[in-house]
Amino acid sequence: MTTKDRWYENAVFYAVDVEAFADADGDGVGDFEGLTNRLDYLSSLGVDCLWLLPFYPSPNRDNGYDVTDYYGIDPRHGTFGDFVEFMRAADHHGIEVIVDLVVNHTSDQHPWFQKARQDPDSEYRDYYVWRDDPPENPDPHRGPVFPDVEDSVWSYDEQAEAFYYHRFYHFQPDLNTANPDVREEIRKIMGFWLELGVSGFRVDAATLMIDNKGGLESTKLDDPHGVLRDMRSFVERRGDDAILLAEADDEPSKLAHYFGNTNGSGRRSPGDYVPTAPGENADPLAEPDADAFGEGDEMNVLLNFLVSAYLVSALAEERAQPLREVEELLPEIPDEGQWANFLRNYDELNVGRLPTERQREVFETFAPDEDMRIFGRGIRRRLAPMLATDDGDPDRDRLELAYNLLFSLPGAPLFVYGDEIGMGDDLSLPGRNAVRTPMQWSAERNAGFSTADPEDLVRPVVSEGPFRYERVNVADQRGESDSLLGWFSRLIRVRKECPEIGTGDFELLETDDPTVFAHRMSRPGGEVVAVHNLSTEPTTATLDLGGVAVRLLGEVTVEETADGHRFELGRYGHCWVRVGEN
Repeated sequence: MTTKDRWYENAVFYAVDVEAFADADGDGVGDFEGLTNRLDYLSSLGVDCLWLLPFYPSPNRDNGYDVTDYYGIDPRHGTFGDFVEFMRAADHHGIEVIVDLVVNHTSDQHPWFQKARQDPDSEYRDYYVWRDDPPENPDPHRGPVFPDVEDSVWSYDEQAEAFYYHRFYHFQPDLNTANPDVREEIRKIMGFWLELGVSGFRVDAATLMIDNKGGLESTKLDDPHGVLRDMRSFVERRGDDAILLAEADDEPSKLAHYFGNTNGSGRRSPGDYVPTAPGENADPLAEPDADAFGEGDEMNVLLNFLVSAYLVSALAEERAQPLREVEELLPEIPDEGQWANFLRNYDELNVGRLPTERQREVFETFAPDEDMRIFGRGIRRRLAPMLATDDGDPDRDRLELAYNLLFSLPGAPLFVYGDEIGMGDDLSLPGRNAVRTPMQWSAERNAGFSTADPEDLVRPVVSEGPFRYERVNVADQRGESDSLLGWFSRLIRVRKECPEIGTGDFELLETDDPTVFAHRMSRPGGEVVAVHNLSTEPTTATLDLGGVAVRLLGEVTVEETADGHRFELGRYGHCWVRVGEN
């Protein structure tokens, strides 16, 4: 992929759940026609790439991540005609589209699994992982991803008279990626959607895809990362400038491997790799230094779970130290690789990679009630209510600080629909659905999401409290120049004026105040410095910038003194400046 094709390096990613975004036909479920009708809004906001959650046919027991047909559109979301029209309109607006690729597992209702359980001699039997008896001492590195719900990774199927392996829910049997036929199926799926014009895939559960599933000899991959290299090679052959954005939540020392490497043959020693899910014990086997990696031949972009956790820790502590630490933890990556930085995604806000004491402080600060927590490692709240005042009202200063920080860090920013208006959550909904409520377009019935009866909505809109749709919605904020939506639009616009953030060299800057985080991003011809006060207490920071500073973003007074540039930072104050020659 040439430099001109690396559109993702400074792209602004926006995550959308089609079923919860906009309902055009009035049945209570979002659809592609509704999404198409809102592309003008997304374009004006400044979105470069939409990441679509699964929209395939599904029993929908796990928000569509239990797929029954990889080549279909769930009828609730429309038809292939609607999808093609959406893709045409997105292209017209200059918006890239990546779709979820969920091939670590299928639904137990998928025809492959149904044929596998019905006939032990079926070619589909080996598409999955089976045992007559589960291991007596299961590997602690391969426990259930959802420990609050599942107590084993083996479930018994009466028709098959055998146990099948699943890291997620019992209704999501794992695919056997050691089977060449399964790998071929994955290539066919990618080829199908690339032909329909998508710009790539968000690879679900990439860490688990390359695991030795079940710890069995028959499922051991001699070259675990070969699965991901095969995918990258195929996408580059068939998809022009299409990309792979991976969900790879692993130990810091292992993350660089997901971008690929060129050490010798590029192969890892057989059987030496055990991915770890958040909260599990780390693999005791040492990994090579990140410096051993050259040009990437696997994933183009990784979701940056480490930055998410440590940024939230810094907000909880109101200290810069967690952010300074995470920049030391992140490995060097190939020139053409990139991080996708986020604060929230559709799942829980995962703090499982933080040290125990930091996890405890984050929970006590942002999820004091047990009902706000999930899986022992995460928070099931949206960011706006998490960062609210003690009275529960929106705290614009703190929310703006959080997103200003996110957008200023090395990588490409990613946020979830509704973040730009400060949407809230509904903790009365089970599990992770608390953060998956319908988009709040207006103060009209059903928040303008749908004309259906309220009881027919895919999920209820947020209708109570300070984040209810009558108070927090797009229509009202569009009419206010000082609204959060207006601020978000300016943030995105300024971020696009600063390509140094996505592709420049990163440097931590020293400050005297532990509550201040300052850093520099530079590349030939450009230099940007960002300064953030993580505390409620006003403070000052003096930095020797070595040139003239022009303020780009933030209502902060910047004065040039004999000692350098002095930043007057108010409560949660923040500022970006462009530095030029004297």
